[in-house]
Amino acid sequence: MGPISEREADVLAALGARLTNAQIAHRLHISVRTVESHVSALLRKYGVADRSALAELGRQIRPGGPDPGRLAGLPAGRTSFVGRDEDRASVLAALDGGRLVTLLGPGGVGKTRLAVEVAEAAGPAFPSGGAFVDLVPVRDGFVARAVATVLGVTEGSHQPLAEAVAAHLGDGRSLLVLDNCEHVIDEAAGLAEQILAACPGTRILVTSRERLGVPGERTVPVEPLVVPDAERLFHDRALAADPGFVADAAVVAELCARLDGVPLAIELAAARSASLGGSGLLAALEDALRLLSGRRGGDERHRSLRGVIGWSHDLLDEEEQRLFRRLGVFVGAFDLAAAIEITGERADVLGRLVDKSLVVHLRGTPSRWRLLEVVRAYAVERLELAGEQEETRARHLRWAAATATALEDRLDGAWRDDFDATVADLRAALAAAPPGPDPTAHRLARALAHLTYARRHLMESLGHYRLAATHATTPADAARDLRAAAGCAHVGTMSTQQVFDLLVAAASQAGDGRAIDLARAVETACRYHVPAPRERLVALFGEAERVGDRTDLSVAASLAIAAAWMAGPGDAPDARLARAALEVAEPTGDPAAVSAALCAVGTAALHAGRPREAHRVTQQRLSALALMDRDDPYYAPEICNTYGRACLYAITAGDLPGARSAALAGLNDDLMSQSYVTVSRLVPPLVLTGRLHEGLEHAARMWEEWERAGRPNPSWMAPAVAMTALAYGLLGDHGSLALWRARTAQVAGAARPAVALFADVRLAIHTSQPVPADPAVVPGDPYTAYAQAAAAELAVVSGLPDAAERLSSAARAAEQNEWAAACLARATGRLHADTGALTASIEAWERLDARAERACTLLLLPDRADEAHTELEALGIPLP
Repeated sequence: MGPISEREADVLAALGARLTNAQIAHRLHISVRTVESHVSALLRKYGVADRSALAELGRQIRPGGPDPGRLAGLPAGRTSFVGRDEDRASVLAALDGGRLVTLLGPGGVGKTRLAVEVAEAAGPAFPSGGAFVDLVPVRDGFVARAVATVLGVTEGSHQPLAEAVAAHLGDGRSLLVLDNCEHVIDEAAGLAEQILAACPGTRILVTSRERLGVPGERTVPVEPLVVPDAERLFHDRALAADPGFVADAAVVAELCARLDGVPLAIELAAARSASLGGSGLLAALEDALRLLSGRRGGDERHRSLRGVIGWSHDLLDEEEQRLFRRLGVFVGAFDLAAAIEITGERADVLGRLVDKSLVVHLRGTPSRWRLLEVVRAYAVERLELAGEQEETRARHLRWAAATATALEDRLDGAWRDDFDATVADLRAALAAAPPGPDPTAHRLARALAHLTYARRHLMESLGHYRLAATHATTPADAARDLRAAAGCAHVGTMSTQQVFDLLVAAASQAGDGRAIDLARAVETACRYHVPAPRERLVALFGEAERVGDRTDLSVAASLAIAAAWMAGPGDAPDARLARAALEVAEPTGDPAAVSAALCAVGTAALHAGRPREAHRVTQQRLSALALMDRDDPYYAPEICNTYGRACLYAITAGDLPGARSAALAGLNDDLMSQSYVTVSRLVPPLVLTGRLHEGLEHAARMWEEWERAGRPNPSWMAPAVAMTALAYGLLGDHGSLALWRARTAQVAGAARPAVALFADVRLAIHTSQPVPADPAVVPGDPYTAYAQAAAAELAVVSGLPDAAERLSSAARAAEQNEWAAACLARATGRLHADTGALTASIEAWERLDARAERACTLLLLPDRADEAHTELEALGIPLP
C-alpha cells in the first residue's frame, strides 16, 4: 500500500461516514470530480474492490483508531530467520481462509519467531493495523489488559476494557497476534471469541502449546526444523559466537539430530561452540542427554531441550548459576539495576549469561534483559532446589514497592513506558506477597493501584485498592484504600451500589474520616438512586452526625450535602439546604465538595422548573473540573457526573453551543473514554446546530459500538437515535430515515419520548407534511420544550385554526429554553407575516450556531432566499 495524502485521508474518513460524493465535495469544498479522483486513487492504493470496502476502512481512520498497516508491538528480529518457507506459506494461507489460526507446538520449537515472520509478511493485507501481544509475563485476568496496552487503548467510564479493545479494532481488517497463550488459555479463548464476534474484519494468530478450542479455529502444527535447516541454524549461531568456527559436516548433522531439530536447543548448544568446538560439544551433549534418556513419558523433543538447558546450566560457574536461578523471579523484562538489586550479583556476570544464550538482551533505551519462558521455568526449579525462593521473592517485593512508589513520583512527567515495561513484575510481586497486614505489600498495592488508575486500567486499580486495604497496618490506611476504591468503582463499573458499599466499608474502619464516609454513602444513595432502605440511610446519617466534628470544614460540608439530599422531595434535594451546603462547601477549597454541593443546587433548580438556572450552575461545575486531579480517584464521581449533567442541562435550556462544548470536553477527557455513551451525548447538539453529516458519523459509530457491546440497556440512546432519524429526514434519505425511526422505537420502548415526537414534528415542518402531534408530553423531559414549540410552529405551517392559541400555550416553554424561543419567534413571524419576528429568530439561531435553522428561517424572507439556498447547499440539505 502506498502512502495516502492528507486530502485522501479526509475522503476516506468521509466514505466511512457513508457520505455521497456530492456530500463529500460540499464538506471538503472541492469538486465532485476531484472526489471521484481521490476515490479511484484510494481503491488503487488499498487494493480493494469497491467503495463499500473503502467505507469499511474509512470507519477505522479516526483519531484514536488503529494506525493503517502498523502492527503495534511487533518485535524486531535480533537474528536471522532460517528455513520454514513452507510453514510460513501454510500459515499465510490459513490466515487468508480463516479468522483464527493457532500455531501449535512444544516450547522452544520456534512458534514465536514464525509468528513474527508471518505477521511481517501479512502486514500489507491488514491496512487497519493491529497488535503483536507477548503473553509470557501475563497472569490470569490480564489478557485483555495486555492487548489494550499494546494497542494504546485505555479503559474509561461506561466502557469495559474488552469492549474498548473491540471498539478500537472495529470493522476494519486488523491482525491480532496472541503469543504464548498456554498458561492463560481460557481467558485468551474468551477474548478471541469476543473479538471475532464483534470485529468482522479482524484475524487472530495464536501461538500455544494447546488449542484455544474456539469454533472455527484452524491449527498449524509447528514441527522441529528439517535436517538442512537445522544445520544452517547451527552454523549461523555458532559463527555468531565464534567467527572462526569450523566443524565437520557429519558432526554438525549428528549434533542437530541429537537435539531433535529443536531451534532453542540448537541455539543454546551453538553458544558453547566457541569454548568446546564441534567434537567436544557433541561429546558433552551425549553425556548430558544420556542422563535424560531413561526417563519415561513426555515428549522426546522436550526432554532434549531440557537436557540442553540443564547441561548449559551445569557448565556455569558458581556465581553464574546463582545469578541465573535468582533471575527466575522476574516474569518479564528487567533492567540492570533491578537485576543487581534482587540477585546481589555483578553486571559482568549478567553479560556472561547473555553470551551463553541463557539470557536475552533486549537492546533499547534503557537496555533490558529477559529469560525465555522455558529457560525461566528451569531457573525457578533451581531457585527452589537451592532453598532461595523465599528470600529472593522478598527482595523482589521490596524492589517492586520501591519501583512503584518511584513511578508515582513521576506521574507529572514521562513514566508510562517504564510502567508498561515493569508492570508485569509489579503485579507478580504483589500476587506472591503473603496475605495479611504488611507494610511493604501495602505500599506496593497502594502505589500499583494509583499507577493503574493513572494508566486508566480502572478495574485493575479497583482490585489493587481493595487488596491494599487487606495489607494495611492501620484502620486509617484501610479506610483510605476503600475510599479510593469507591472512586474507582464509580468510573470503572458505573455501579453506584458498589460505590455505596465501599464507602460504608471505609466508614467501618475507625478513623477521622468516618463521618465523611458515612455522609458520602448517604449522598451517593440519594443522588444516584441506590436501592437502600430509607431507615438504613437515616441510621447512617444519624451516625455521621454523632461522630462528625462540625468544626472541621470537610466534615461539615459532607454532612450539609447529605442533609440536603435526605430532606428533598422525591429524587431532588431540598433547595434551601442545597444552597446552605454550598455556602459550607466553598470555604473548604475542595473542588469535589463544591461540585457536589453545586450538583444539589442544580438538581433542585431543574426539578423546580428552572433549567436555565440548573444550566448556569453546571457551568460552574465544568469550570471546576480543571482543579480536579485526573489521577486521583477521589475526584472521579464529580468528573463523570459533571460531564453528563452539563450535556443534559444545556440541552434542556436550549443552549446548543454549550451542549456541544460539554459533549466534546467529555469525549476529550481520557477518564471518560470515547464509548458509545459519551459519543451519544454529542449527536443531538450536532444535529440541532445543522452539523448533520458530522452527527451521522458519530451516530453510526455509537450504534455499532453499542451492538458490539452486546446491546445493553438502550434507554439513554433515545435522544441520539431520534436526532439521527431527523438528520436523515432533513437530508432526504428516506431509507435511512425509516431505519432510524424503527431504531428509535426499539430503544425507547413502549413510551414515546418527547425527543421522538420533536424529531417527527420538526421534519414535518421542513417538508410541510402535517403529522399528528400531541404537545402534551411528560413534564421534566429535556425535549418537552422542543416538542411543544415545534408542534406550535407545525400548527402554523398546517394552517390550523387554533395555531395562535398553540403559540400562546407554548410560550412558557420558551421562557426556559433558547431553542424553543427562537422557534416560536419564527412561528410568530410565519403566522403574522412579521419580518421583525423572523429577523429576531434569525439572530437567535445565530447565537445558538444553529446553521440549518437559520437557513430555513432565511427562506421565509424573499430578499434573503439566495443566501438561504447557498447555506442549505453547503450543509447538504435539499430545499424543502
